[in-house]
Amino acid sequence: MTMTSLFCRLASLLLAVVLAVSTTESAVRAAQSDAVVRDTMTARLISAQDGVAPGTGALSAGLALDLREGWHAYWRSPGEVGLPPEIDWSGSENVAAAEILWPAPTRFRAFGIENFGYKNELVLPINIRLHDPGKAARLNAQVSLLVCKDICVPEEATLNLALPGGTGGVDGASAELISTWAAKVPDDGRESGLSAGVAALEPDGGAMVVTARSATPFTAPDVFPELDAHPDAAFGRPDIRLGDGKRLMWARLPVLSDAVAARAAAGEVPALSVTVTDAGRAATLRPAPADAVPPPPFTLAQVVPGLGQLAWIAALGVLGGLILNVMPCVLPVLSIKLSSALKNHGAHPGRVRRGFLVSALGVLAFMWGLAAVTLAARGLGLSVGWGLQFQNPVFLALMIVILTIFAANLLGLFEITLPWRLQSKLSHADGSPGYAGDFATGAFAAVLATPCSAPFLGTAVAFALAGRAVDVLVIFTAMGVGLALPYLLVAARPALIGRLPKPGRWMVALKMVLGGLLALTALWLFWVLDGVAGPWAVLAVAVLMALAVVLLALRLPGLAPGLRAAGLGAVLLAALAAPALTPAPAPQRLSGADAADWQPFERAAIADHVAAGRTVFVDVTADWCLTCKANKALVLDREPVRSTLAKDGIVALRADWTRPDEGISRYLASFDRYGIPFNAVYGPGAPEGIALPEILSAQAVLDAIDRAARRNVAQGD
Repeated sequence: MTMTSLFCRLASLLLAVVLAVSTTESAVRAAQSDAVVRDTMTARLISAQDGVAPGTGALSAGLALDLREGWHAYWRSPGEVGLPPEIDWSGSENVAAAEILWPAPTRFRAFGIENFGYKNELVLPINIRLHDPGKAARLNAQVSLLVCKDICVPEEATLNLALPGGTGGVDGASAELISTWAAKVPDDGRESGLSAGVAALEPDGGAMVVTARSATPFTAPDVFPELDAHPDAAFGRPDIRLGDGKRLMWARLPVLSDAVAARAAAGEVPALSVTVTDAGRAATLRPAPADAVPPPPFTLAQVVPGLGQLAWIAALGVLGGLILNVMPCVLPVLSIKLSSALKNHGAHPGRVRRGFLVSALGVLAFMWGLAAVTLAARGLGLSVGWGLQFQNPVFLALMIVILTIFAANLLGLFEITLPWRLQSKLSHADGSPGYAGDFATGAFAAVLATPCSAPFLGTAVAFALAGRAVDVLVIFTAMGVGLALPYLLVAARPALIGRLPKPGRWMVALKMVLGGLLALTALWLFWVLDGVAGPWAVLAVAVLMALAVVLLALRLPGLAPGLRAAGLGAVLLAALAAPALTPAPAPQRLSGADAADWQPFERAAIADHVAAGRTVFVDVTADWCLTCKANKALVLDREPVRSTLAKDGIVALRADWTRPDEGISRYLASFDRYGIPFNAVYGPGAPEGIALPEILSAQAVLDAIDRAARRNVAQGD
């Protein structure tokens, strides 16, 4: 049915109701069926007329539903889950057609899933066309609908309504009720002042961007999409931005359907309609397909109101970056800083200042590079998150190569020496050699800090990754400034270097300790690489790195320096390529104690478990997430949490994000989280989930489990 025909039919229905109400004020009671009463709702079939007047070929009816408190029914497009009401009129007499006119829905969340529908009172206006105008009619409605609260219950009701022919009165109350809900049916935009814009699918099909315009400024718009070819396609919560004096609406709708992604891969933009609601008005519009994704609106008026929040989040980013410098999981960063300080012991204050400023610049350069990659990936429709570089086996191999060489150098297996001509030039320079090394020190420190930064940077990262480009740039810069503060402090007061002990034998022992720390970090990365790329990749990289160390440590007689350098370069390049060339690992599965205590994560299973009265604990983890391992060892695998999770009625789900997983990425994004660790608890008392803090405590976990299960106990379900 086109929007024009819908508008005409709606106009006809409204005109009929208004005329009926205006022609009588003392009418008899409007016809209505007997009420069908259930524990979840009461259903009635109502009509504005109690009979069929001569010549009348259409009737104004409605399916009236009184939903119990907390229960809801679904719209014609229910969202991620749910079923819309259906009516079978096959047992009716003198009914040629019956069309439901759907009032604009509202958005609600259940089990962390987006749904569209109605709560409390609902009347679905029905436009009924008769075979024989003016003749008696009998309405037989076989109603099927799904109603949900903490659980979902399919309900059925048979509603009968006989309307005699030749006469007809009107009940003003029923007519007004039908008219009120008919007025909530979206128009085609002409009365509401809304007009369609464009729709474009992001390259990977991960999201669709739609635009719309309004003759008057938008207040609080919402968008409900429907794909023509995939009516069951689900969308996540939209990211809505306003521009052009709030008359332009831009909305990014995450697509949760593989069929849409397949259309995107074929270069197609699926046809869709969008129902836009805003402050009591609604319209169903058809955006024009567009090849290019329209950029979000950005004006100074949008930035200024958000400056206060952005400033606070930036301050959190600076504080979180600073705290990282003293975290145990950042010991390799500390070792690099100490090595840099020892190298500059006794140097000219100007050289010390410049060297540490360059190191700070290295930290910031890495953060800016990460921000640029994040924005580029988001522009291509890819999943973005904090620490996702540790899901890349080539990146892990690069880190292993760097750490192994640094560790071997600190342990005295070889010394890095420059050609004598270069040494001679540097000796006559201005006393400022090594800036490239200072820069690399800062950048490498920032790289190694990311896996254990979630407890302190989770809020800032979530704000940045969910925000605009300016948010990403400001927040990532703030985090870099916090991480670089020790460098900046030494740059401001170079005399601090003079307070370090004078060089001596203790430096040899310190270098051995620092080398051991870097070697342990390299071993940890080998373990992460095993989870990401499998044991063959680990074996290949380990053998190649052992060969590289041998080439660095041994001076083989008769081997030309150029040939030795070429061989070393070939070995290192092979180490970087090995993870991509080795056989792909088998799909990840829970094993050992995890297999006994945990079930694999399935987002759809959460609703099923909660509907059955169970409590669900979700743990999103990864081999590269050090904070996740700390939570596991200190809280989840210890009493009393472990025995609580093993109780009947509690289901523990574990999501392994060691390797890229789009489903887990979307699940995290539904909570505005883009990094891990992440834990949530669901239950009859918390169907939308209770998100826990990044650093767990036993009491926080137990309290959340108790809150999630409490309503189940209170209601005696």
